[in-house]
Amino acid sequence: MNPDFLNAFTQPSTLDQFLTEDAITKGEKRKLIKQTSNNPKLEELKLFLTEWINRTLKEEHIIVKSLEEDLYDGLVLHHLLENLGSLKLDVDKIALTEKKQRQKLSVILEAVAKCLQLEESQLKWSVESILGKDLLSTLHLLVAIAKHFEPTLALPPNVQVETVTIETTSGGLKTSNAVEYITEKKENIEAQTKGDAFDELFNCAPDKLDTVKKALLQFVDQHVGKLGLNVKDIESQFSDGVILLLLIGQLEGYFLNLRNFFLTPASTMEMLHNVNLALELLAEGGLLNFPVNSEDIVKGDTKAIMRVLYCLYSKYRTKEA
Repeated sequence: MNPDFLNAFTQPSTLDQFLTEDAITKGEKRKLIKQTSNNPKLEELKLFLTEWINRTLKEEHIIVKSLEEDLYDGLVLHHLLENLGSLKLDVDKIALTEKKQRQKLSVILEAVAKCLQLEESQLKWSVESILGKDLLSTLHLLVAIAKHFEPTLALPPNVQVETVTIETTSGGLKTSNAVEYITEKKENIEAQTKGDAFDELFNCAPDKLDTVKKALLQFVDQHVGKLGLNVKDIESQFSDGVILLLLIGQLEGYFLNLRNFFLTPASTMEMLHNVNLALELLAEGGLLNFPVNSEDIVKGDTKAIMRVLYCLYSKYRTKEA
């Protein structure tokens, strides 16, 4: 047996599954995510998508805890598509038998392919893979749905996984390894925002940078000062997303329930949650029409933070004037 096949798995239960005679039929290929090492970027994407689904379906009281376990039967996907795309699918909300679930998924995935204008050869998922709780297929499907229906959603970039493709041949099991991207490379995202006024400011007019910073900080301080906050530093005071959320709440008239964000975030994940929520609110309000990497905000990237602040500044400066 190919040693790569054994090395591709760390959990005995997964290995046992594929050693059974009926796990994979002759001539079939199956691609899986290797579980040989910790992948924090993958975990970040899973958390991001889980929170995105839960926010989107909050009014329907649907809570997703596991992407593989909670999406395979089509119920959550059905609600998600109806909510995001106002799609009315001619299927039952609840499918209890495997036959019904397969039929439901077939209708749902056909609707997704039609919306995304994808040919069958372009799909990175299938009815069988989603029904089989395949994580790789589930992630590709959710990322495609998110990018289509919420193009300004700041998906974590550069999420890649090691995969193993397993195929049965007359000589036994054959495996091949590869690296696969689930979300876009960061340089591709940066190319979409390249050449705006802030690039010109940073590259060609650094002497004016402090003036713009002061104007943005004065604007922020004017509004969050009503909450007893004092803002003096762009790089450090916006990285956890708290002030950004409070500023949006003040300007847009949102009541932000403390249960929806972390007032005193204690980890990078909690900071990313806050920033992603803020970016989503901006996108929903029509204030953000370009992709923003939430990691850049958390890392204190001056240009990224100023771009986001300017979205609010440009709208409310005019109103105040």
